Amino acid sequence: MLYHSVKIGSLELSGNLFLAPVAGYSDRSFRSICIEGGAAFTYTEMVSAEALTRGSGKTASLMLRAPNESAYAVQLFGGNPETVAAAAKLVLEHTPADCIDINCGCPVPKIVKTGAGSALTREPEKLYNIAKETVKAVDGKVPVTVKIRSGWDAQHITWKEAAQAALDAGVSAITIHPRTRSQGYEGKADWSILKALVEFIDGRIPVFGSGDIFSPQDAKNMLEQTLCSGVMFARGAMGHPFIFRQTQQLLETGKFEEIPLEERIHAGFKELSLMINDKGEEVACREMRKRFCAYSKGIHGGAELRRLLVSASTKKDYECIFKEALNNSLKC
Repeated sequence: MLYHSVKIGSLELSGNLFLAPVAGYSDRSFRSICIEGGAAFTYTEMVSAEALTRGSGKTASLMLRAPNESAYAVQLFGGNPETVAAAAKLVLEHTPADCIDINCGCPVPKIVKTGAGSALTREPEKLYNIAKETVKAVDGKVPVTVKIRSGWDAQHITWKEAAQAALDAGVSAITIHPRTRSQGYEGKADWSILKALVEFIDGRIPVFGSGDIFSPQDAKNMLEQTLCSGVMFARGAMGHPFIFRQTQQLLETGKFEEIPLEERIHAGFKELSLMINDKGEEVACREMRKRFCAYSKGIHGGAELRRLLVSASTKKDYECIFKEALNNSLKC
């Protein structure tokens, strides 16, 4: 069966469709909506190990658990083994996290120049030291996993060395986004590399895939073509938290139900309400501008709608904008 339970070390999950860690997006309000939409597991946006060990209150807020999350992972990034290990200990002391994930794939320059993110994929020895110290620090309390890229650029494809380093360090799962650091999020993810990683790991630990999964059919294709243990939705879940439920339906029955426009918008408002509770109305409404633009895809007069959304400042603003937009859409 393509949809199935997954075991990551001691952690047992009911399904294999996950929400990826997405910087600036996968806060607990969005993760909560994705759980309602059928996600079996969720990851926080990446947390700076350096900031966490220095006592950053903002960093601590990134790790808050959503009330409906039965299990979740905190993703850390950092370039120093001792700092990442110390941060992992703090995560376990101050959160109920069920897994520590180490970001070894972020291509953003400000992350890479600190020796973190994709810099680790091209430095397998450093990746090994960070992962090993983190595994040692958590002392079996939770599994430690890593997320890597295929390499630095087309001339430096190092996923195999990075995966071997992670294995040797004792991680419990590996996720790969099969693009290079130089690609960023452009071009096409090379799923053949994901398939090769699955073959290389040969069942020793689970391998998860990420990259270019924008529909239930994309997820099905990835599972069939690569035989990976599970898939992570990132951009494909933005404005579409129901993609997990739809994918499960497709994998189990061969078809899935479309989501009515009203249900999509309702989910957006629920996310807004959750975010207001966490961050206050002003900050929440500002952050929801891009998210509502994603939720509103397909509504008649979308260009004008998005123009209004990016200037909304209150929940009432959004209610007025969508009331008119939905009425116009229904008339059409």
